[in-house]
Amino acid sequence: MGTALAGAWLTAGYPLTVWNRTAARADALAARGATVAATAADAVAANRLVVVCLLDDDSVDGTLAGVDLTGKDLVNLITGTPGQARARAAWAERRGARYLDGGIMAVPPMIGVPSAGPYVFYSGSPELFEEHRTALAVPAGTRYVGADAGYAALHDVALLSAMYGMFAGVAHAFALVRGEAVAPGDLAPLLGSWLTAMSGSVARTAEQLESGDYTGGVVSNLAMQVAGRATLLRTAEEHGVSTELLDPYFRLMERRLEIGSGDEDLTGVVDLLRR
Repeated sequence: MGTALAGAWLTAGYPLTVWNRTAARADALAARGATVAATAADAVAANRLVVVCLLDDDSVDGTLAGVDLTGKDLVNLITGTPGQARARAAWAERRGARYLDGGIMAVPPMIGVPSAGPYVFYSGSPELFEEHRTALAVPAGTRYVGADAGYAALHDVALLSAMYGMFAGVAHAFALVRGEAVAPGDLAPLLGSWLTAMSGSVARTAEQLESGDYTGGVVSNLAMQVAGRATLLRTAEEHGVSTELLDPYFRLMERRLEIGSGDEDLTGVVDLLRR
């Protein structure tokens, strides 16, 4: 990802100083005009805007330990937690730097390709973001989500969590047809279009959470869906498919029905997840 980001800035004509923990990985960027720093400290010293794209929060500690950050604008693009981002913001402030945390909603091939729809969540110093927003928008679109440094990571992880939930459902669907004369390639477009159609429920869930009324706009109520789960579970049993991806959600639905109203949507499950 770091190489992709750097490549986008080079393509746009930005002067760039790079450093990589594996020195050879910077060779291709050097061939395109980037200056390769001998150390992380040298890279930080080269410019006011410093973008960090490393493996994790511990990597940031190890890389920037003892590096002078006074007067620097530090943009941290690791994938971390909101708590880590807030702690890193305080750490940067103690060392004399402004701080911006980022959550990249893209994979490397999407970087620098606007038509692919990449973007980055940013949170932290609003002054830093405004001053550098043009440069930050070069590799991917920018979405500033607040002065709380943890909010970029929060948005990032929220979206990724929903993605993995979708992947779980897709895996179960393909497992059901795996032993049948149904080609995965035939199911794929049906599955994709169905998930797209069902994505409309996201906005309704948000509206219900904001209003506190979980019965508004309900199409298939909780009672009906709890009753219908038996068919899904039995089908899996008939086809020798584990229900371990479905069971946790169904258990939450049952619990909500016990304490809530059968006329509700599935939105009440959100409240059960909050500890």
